[in-house]
Amino acid sequence: MSKNNEIKKKKDLTQFRTPHTYAIIFLVVLVCWALTFMVPAGKFSVHKIEYTDNNGAVKSRTVLMAETFRYSYNLDDDFLSTQLPILSDDEARLEELGVDQAALKEFVSTDKSSWDQSQLDDLGLTDDVLYEIYGESFYDTSTRLHKTAKVWGTDDFYGFGFLNYLFEGLVTGDKYGSAVGIVALILVVGGSFGIIMKTGAIDAGIYAFINKTRGLEKLALPLLFFVFSLGGATFGMSEEVIPFAMIMVPFVIALGYDSIVAVTVTYVASQVGNATSWMSPFSVAVAQGIAGIPVLSAASFRLVMWFVITGASAAYMMVYAEKIRKKPGLSAVHETDEYFRSRLESRTEENMKFTLGHKLILLEMLAVLIWIIWGVTKKGYYIPEIASQFFVMGFVAGVIAVIFKLNNMTVNDMASSFQGGVADLAGTAVVVGMAKGILLVLGGSDANTASALNTVLYSIGNALNGVPAAVAAWSMYVFQSLFNLVVTSNSGQAALTMPIMAPLSDIVGVSRQIAVLAYQLGAGFVDAFTPVSASLIGVLGVARIDWSKWAKYQIKMQGFFFLMGTIVIIIAISMNLQ
Repeated sequence: MSKNNEIKKKKDLTQFRTPHTYAIIFLVVLVCWALTFMVPAGKFSVHKIEYTDNNGAVKSRTVLMAETFRYSYNLDDDFLSTQLPILSDDEARLEELGVDQAALKEFVSTDKSSWDQSQLDDLGLTDDVLYEIYGESFYDTSTRLHKTAKVWGTDDFYGFGFLNYLFEGLVTGDKYGSAVGIVALILVVGGSFGIIMKTGAIDAGIYAFINKTRGLEKLALPLLFFVFSLGGATFGMSEEVIPFAMIMVPFVIALGYDSIVAVTVTYVASQVGNATSWMSPFSVAVAQGIAGIPVLSAASFRLVMWFVITGASAAYMMVYAEKIRKKPGLSAVHETDEYFRSRLESRTEENMKFTLGHKLILLEMLAVLIWIIWGVTKKGYYIPEIASQFFVMGFVAGVIAVIFKLNNMTVNDMASSFQGGVADLAGTAVVVGMAKGILLVLGGSDANTASALNTVLYSIGNALNGVPAAVAAWSMYVFQSLFNLVVTSNSGQAALTMPIMAPLSDIVGVSRQIAVLAYQLGAGFVDAFTPVSASLIGVLGVARIDWSKWAKYQIKMQGFFFLMGTIVIIIAISMNLQ
């Protein structure tokens, strides 16, 4: 075989090993769909608990009751036909349940073969109410049911089908979360930064900074890593990283590194902060509240953990970064980074001048970023407010550019630049919907709705019962890491897993504080890897990195994170962290 053919064959194999993100997600959807054929659906009853947050305010959270797990079954018509008439005569009990006595008597007089749960729901006899009264006796337990999506169909047309995972994923949720809110945030931010990049202010600012700080590049990255980690630790920074990445990617590439370093110093750093936080209101505070231990307890241990792991992670990043700076061709994203390099190289000495207009735009951007941080930390701003703040940033930057004639900017140029920015991130927005579709195929993350995911959660909890304390604690960490591959919401994962893991920790002899620690380490670190994370996909889209290329780099860093997490768990057990 000729040398050229060998090279061609190697290239073909390389392309085969790095499929497109869309292809990877579709494969995951198929695997999850197949899993629902094998794993029966299960559900929990839920209730509201109150806890004190890190500001001393009393909050409530809906969580599952671990002891109420049951598989999905058909109704036992014979049992109900004998018991419901008795219940219909119990006026006091019906009043307690809020069930209309006359309506129930009318119902029990009908043909029992036509009864179904939806009719009982209309009467107020929900599955949870019947389970509370009769236990599993009202089920026909001979066959466990599966909740498996059809091949095709939508929620309003013959039921959800796995081939509709993209559309259904895109339209789930609301403006406050995934996927609708995240998609809207990505598109608005993309449009706003389309305007900002057109002004040339960021390019000119980078050029000026590099000229004045020659030789200090090695200090900039670790410092920035600590800053973004602090953001993750203090206010759960995640979606907020997406717009910051639009600034940091060209900046880091201009310093001689690659876009992988840029994503690491921003998004990965924020998730390191999330994983080791001592005060995040969206992770550790919620988990501790659900576990029934004082919120912000063991803060000193976590503060030391944050500093050590953040420093070690920054050092890990710098080893890779310096390797790429010395030999840029080693980067897996060297070719795609050409987009950013060419933008910088195409700037002439004349249009790289750092003018008053450029400075005003950068000052305006800084002011808006401070406004956003203040809003998030002090006023509880979230996705709708943040998206609107970035729209203001882009609009004001465009007005300044028009006034100062930066790049001969006109009002029409503002509009077309916004459109171009939206188009650049449209593909990323689609991936967010795809990722959400994975969860839908598994049946969703609602503990009160029968799904294969609930059954997996319950089975893992049972498997840990009776194992040695150290093994149980480490297994909790492994489980939380794997669970985060599918459920990436920190507060959502806490609501699903802590009601099981907290009492389980009592049984196996592990403190509830360690159970919370296992949760936050697993939930935080893996967010930097999983393709289901809308925030990660958004940042990768900004950096023009395909997830498969990111995974090759990040899987090694995940191994490093897992080792550090294991060491922390061992230390916590040895000192009986309370």
